[in-house]
Amino acid sequence: MGAGFVSEHAGRITAAITSGKSARSPLIASWERSARLHRLDPATASTPGRISDIELAQARQAIEPLLFAAQPSLDRLFQAVGGVGCSVLLADRNGVPVDRRGARSDDATFEQWGLWTGTVWSEEHEGTNGIGTCLTESRALTIHRDQHFHARNSALSCTTAPIYDEHGELAAALDVSSCRADLTEGFVHLIAMAVADAARKIEAEHFAQAFANARIVLAAGTEKGGSALLAVDRDDLVIGATRAARLALGITNATLTRRVPAIDVMTQTGGGPETLDQAERSVVQRALARASGNVTQAARSLGISRATLHRMLNRLGLRCN
Repeated sequence: MGAGFVSEHAGRITAAITSGKSARSPLIASWERSARLHRLDPATASTPGRISDIELAQARQAIEPLLFAAQPSLDRLFQAVGGVGCSVLLADRNGVPVDRRGARSDDATFEQWGLWTGTVWSEEHEGTNGIGTCLTESRALTIHRDQHFHARNSALSCTTAPIYDEHGELAAALDVSSCRADLTEGFVHLIAMAVADAARKIEAEHFAQAFANARIVLAAGTEKGGSALLAVDRDDLVIGATRAARLALGITNATLTRRVPAIDVMTQTGGGPETLDQAERSVVQRALARASGNVTQAARSLGISRATLHRMLNRLGLRCN
């Protein structure tokens, strides 16, 4: 990378920052944060910094449940993009990759570029880049070549999506990076779709593992392929919600503290007051369904006699098939 290109790149960024267009351009706003807030120089030639092996082990341990849940999705994503010279990185909320996938033949190149575990890619340290800017802005994005703040990163194309934990908090970023010069815009778009899908799958798997003893249901009225999930306990009360479900259904931490009935949350209209007969009817019907309509088995599961169950059926207007 010649001095002329570095100087031209730095000049273009400076001109963009002073143009006053940062309010209309997220990219220029990121460049402005990099220069003015973080006091970085786009012409800096030093490679990205790295944390120690001990610090990396601690970073991995801090998100161990999410890291465990992510393994199948990381493998599938690498199978999709690894053959065309891309690496897959999972970074923590501080912008440090804690896991990666890459072809052995490309390892030396990716390590040289800093696309490696333990490298610090936060926007504070590296300026505008896929991982750091994704975490700063909490959104999926692609930073393509000279959109990077540092001229030395302008050969990279990085597509990144945020990952939220079981509490709806930003926890990690999933990134696919390439330094191939022939990477087309169309293929970058396909990568973006694959990264977003993998991030949703990681969130869903992590959420299911976090609420292993609850029923996991897709929030009504939301995208089928999305991660708007609810965790519902045995009493049909909502005890957990992914970030997507929180946004779609207006769920807050206060909502979860109150342990609202799932039907009230999912219909957003409220189920109205429930009578004792209605509650009893639901319990009886579930018992009959589990017993395939066998009254004797249903009565036994409810801890009552067959005669008592028949009286309940008559009172509730239920018929046994």
